[in-house]
Amino acid sequence: MSENSHRLEKALEITKRAANMSMSYFLNNPEFDTKADQSPVTIADKATERVIRDGLEQAFPGESIFGEEFGQTGDGGDTWIIDPIDGTRSYITGLPLFGILLGKLIDGRPELGIIQMPALSEIYTGAKGMSATCNGSLIKVSDCQFLDQAKLFINEGDKLALNEPEVFSRLIRAGNLRRLGADCYPHALVARGLVDAVVDYDLKPYDFLPVSAVVEAAGGIMTDWLGAPLSMHSDGRTLTAATPELHGQLLNLIHSGEIN
Repeated sequence: MSENSHRLEKALEITKRAANMSMSYFLNNPEFDTKADQSPVTIADKATERVIRDGLEQAFPGESIFGEEFGQTGDGGDTWIIDPIDGTRSYITGLPLFGILLGKLIDGRPELGIIQMPALSEIYTGAKGMSATCNGSLIKVSDCQFLDQAKLFINEGDKLALNEPEVFSRLIRAGNLRRLGADCYPHALVARGLVDAVVDYDLKPYDFLPVSAVVEAAGGIMTDWLGAPLSMHSDGRTLTAATPELHGQLLNLIHSGEIN
């Protein structure tokens, strides 16, 4: 068994336990607090991250961990990265499109990722040297090369409309089919070949690094808005696309309003 296969097997066991924890609070109207960045946090976020941390510490003793709710532990080298509930607003309001994200960074780059969708009973995985899967079945991105044919998700549309109104105005008219969305699930649908591209905004590293490992294992591309690889230092504006051609057209649209 390869190192990534071993890591992924153990990580899947951990996220399945975490999914049970998150579901134990779901639809039970959990109280929430508002953090300094105005994002909500519930008891479920913290309890779910604790399950993941405890599992990682047992399975991979001494390895560094960085999570949304409890920050960094370890020496900050190669790191496990956690978003215990990606989509807390969905979670609070009973929308089943929240996910649990877990990734492993090697030399600062995503080596493997898991997108666990507890309320949908879907688990997406991807790792370097391995194919992407959904519930154990192989998945891959679409072959869409042209924006005018693309199924496009625009995530965090309210923030984009407020802070990047010209970009939002162009995106909302782009593609063959558009949906406004949020959080990790639209990216998972790109990996699955059901969606062709996602433009996202105002993310943190734990929101996009685990996801990017799945997208790339499925044959897709996920970068920042400049086309650069994603890292812990990326500015939170991301672009996911099924093909290089589609990715390039979206970059051009974001920056110039033209599609070359």
